Amino acid sequence: MAEVITMPRLSDTMTEGKVAKWHKKVGDKIKEGDILAEIETDKAVQDFESEIEGTLLFVGVEEGAAAAVDSILAIIGQEGEDISSLKGGSAPVAEGASEEKKSEEESKTENESTSVEQTSAEVPAGVEVITMPRLSDTMTEGKVAKWHKNVGDTVKEGDLLAEIETDKAVQDFESEFNGVLLKQGVEEGGAAPVDSVLAIIGPEGTDVSGVGAAKPATKSEDKPAEQKSEAKAEEKSVAQTANTSSSDRVAISPLAKKMAQDKGVDINSLQGSGENGRIVKKDIENYQPSQKTEAAPAQTHAAAQVALSFVQGEDTETPNSQVRNIIAKRLAESKFSAPHYYLMVEINMDKAIEARKEINSLPDTKISFNDMIIKATAVALRKHPQVNSSWAGDKVIHRGNINVGVAVAIPDGLVVPVLKNTDQMNYTQISAAVKDMAGRAKSKGLKANEMEGSTFSISNLGMFGIETFTSIINQPNAAILSVGAIIEKPIVKNGQIVVGNIMKLSLACDHRVVDGATGAQFLQTLKTYLESPLTLLL
Repeated sequence: MAEVITMPRLSDTMTEGKVAKWHKKVGDKIKEGDILAEIETDKAVQDFESEIEGTLLFVGVEEGAAAAVDSILAIIGQEGEDISSLKGGSAPVAEGASEEKKSEEESKTENESTSVEQTSAEVPAGVEVITMPRLSDTMTEGKVAKWHKNVGDTVKEGDLLAEIETDKAVQDFESEFNGVLLKQGVEEGGAAPVDSVLAIIGPEGTDVSGVGAAKPATKSEDKPAEQKSEAKAEEKSVAQTANTSSSDRVAISPLAKKMAQDKGVDINSLQGSGENGRIVKKDIENYQPSQKTEAAPAQTHAAAQVALSFVQGEDTETPNSQVRNIIAKRLAESKFSAPHYYLMVEINMDKAIEARKEINSLPDTKISFNDMIIKATAVALRKHPQVNSSWAGDKVIHRGNINVGVAVAIPDGLVVPVLKNTDQMNYTQISAAVKDMAGRAKSKGLKANEMEGSTFSISNLGMFGIETFTSIINQPNAAILSVGAIIEKPIVKNGQIVVGNIMKLSLACDHRVVDGATGAQFLQTLKTYLESPLTLLL
């Protein structure tokens, strides 16, 4: 029997999706895990794979057109099957959405200050103008960390054109066209606003001098000679690390990737059964862990600044990266818009130390205190959902999932990769996910969606010997937990002074969402879980 495939909701803010490309056409045989289409959301373009087998009988949305979430995207069934009763007006929906999209695009063309359409009369036939893509929901400009193609090079669809540094990460940008690279609109190391000209591709020898140019946000020519050298060295370093991370990219479907994260599966150890070795849903379902030497634990915080050399009497400057600019903006907005207050508590970690020793004595198991804190925090959030909420102007949003963001220091500042559904993960899964994301964060290999959707955040400086500190809330979270070092100190136990292992926690709360008593009750629950780890099993 035929099944209707609807337009999926691929992000929490998505209301409609645009079919960037169909990978299958009507009449093609479909297998589970095959890529049906590429769906463009409000945040990114994502592959959409089939979860059923059969023949593609109907396409509800044309390539390049948009449709509302839950409208008919496609119908899959047996060859020759009558599906007239299933179409249910899907074509008009797609057409209406397409017309609406066209209207929006026309309006956008009239109002945008930097628009490629404004120069459409000057674009020769067969030439494609590629604009700076919006690779995250908060991105306003992008920096070209590295060009993989030079002017004059032949470019094929799918070829890697450049690596784009956004406000969150460095991402590969692939060509959707065939031709010759006729122009680079942004120099390597330069930045330009979203939707400005990034590159021009077309037939060899075509004159594109009249096509509008990008508007770089920063130019190295404006810097003194010694600053140019510094900037060039830094950009080279960024490009090299980004290149290293991109070479390790694993072909995996979004659904399979989420399942792997939830189950703590190392995708680098899998051999995909999908198209071109792509990892699909059934590969995760059939995964059997192998005996493998565990990598050395990755610290969630490292040296926060790029190493600088000191020269007596000489001032130097380092140009801000996109990451550091957005960190400065976000932290200032959070500090000055959210009324912060702080609660602090001391935790006796004696039993947690014993529990960790027992857990790590098991084969192929090695967890850190940070992993234990993340798990205890996630379970405590279940009992105190008000702390797992967000301020939204005229309302408070109580989040349905517990997604813990873990602060990771990188040379450019700080990023917060997110463990989705943390309360459903065990210690091993948390440990594997933190090590993986912390490692990729330092090489700028994280994807934008891996740093979105946090409902609570944790920052740990204990490995540096910091006993106590306070953090700025990671908006739109309502709270952030700061974790200090475990210190041996005298404590009173059963009327006797003994040596105990004490750790201090500091909870920063947004008073608009979390009242003092609510924050205190949350810390009491967290204290109970850490001082008596067996209570996590209840």
